[in-house]
Amino acid sequence: MIELTIPPLPYYIIGGHTVMPPGRRHPSRRAIGVFDLIVVMKGCLYMGEEDRQFEVRAGQALILRPDAEHFSTRACEEDTEYYWAHFRTLGEWSFSDYPLTFARLSDSAEPIPTAEQFAPRTFVKRLPQFAKAAKLTVLESKLRQLAQMSVNDHIHGVRWKQQLVFQEVVDLLSESIEARSPTPALVCAEKAASYLREHYREDITAQSLGESINFHPVYIARCMKREFGCSPFDYLLRFRIQQAKLLLLQTDLSISRVAEEVGFNQPAYFATCFARFEGLSPRLYRQRFSMS
Repeated sequence: MIELTIPPLPYYIIGGHTVMPPGRRHPSRRAIGVFDLIVVMKGCLYMGEEDRQFEVRAGQALILRPDAEHFSTRACEEDTEYYWAHFRTLGEWSFSDYPLTFARLSDSAEPIPTAEQFAPRTFVKRLPQFAKAAKLTVLESKLRQLAQMSVNDHIHGVRWKQQLVFQEVVDLLSESIEARSPTPALVCAEKAASYLREHYREDITAQSLGESINFHPVYIARCMKREFGCSPFDYLLRFRIQQAKLLLLQTDLSISRVAEEVGFNQPAYFATCFARFEGLSPRLYRQRFSMS
């Protein structure tokens, strides 16, 4: 799994369309500094990267890393048609062998300093290194469009359009992950998160949560820790704080009424939790960021 931290967005550099006859091999390169996306439409490419080997057949996509050595493991045995695209990111990225986990929500992140309350918040976009394309026909259309636009990329505005099309390519590659069957742990975590979001104003206990979604409370806690990085209680608390921030900025409700609206029985406890997550009291938050 390749995980891109966004923003900034990954950006397209160059791409094309190739038909490789039998006996030809994909060129070998070492740490070229760019990601190399290959989508095979016909035939098969035999590729290796470090200690991994891939047989990239029709309908499959492979992303070669910018920091590794890749090479051909075998010559093509038939006419092999594929699209390729080089892209980069100026942001952080990582490569993971771990099983796919659901992307953590921004509201489950660590407390954000006051000065950065309205700064862009990063998230992770996951791309499979090697997978069957979820919507091959649409993906091929976008890659063909990119290749055709390369002829006129000296014209003002074309490079911008290329980047827009490439973001659609990234989304289509990401859908190859989303199309996979979810794990039991992910199903449990998502059900629990949905229930907590729908009933956050109510008094929820571990037992009532388990009874509502038909999972044992211990299993729910384990699944949410794995998929969202926090316990059900912390998830609920953070979501309540997010809802409280909206009420503080968008209404003139009193602090105690805001606390009540988002599920806190004691205004003092609400203020304590709010300050722990946001770095300032609910009253100061309203004064600092409200337009009124």
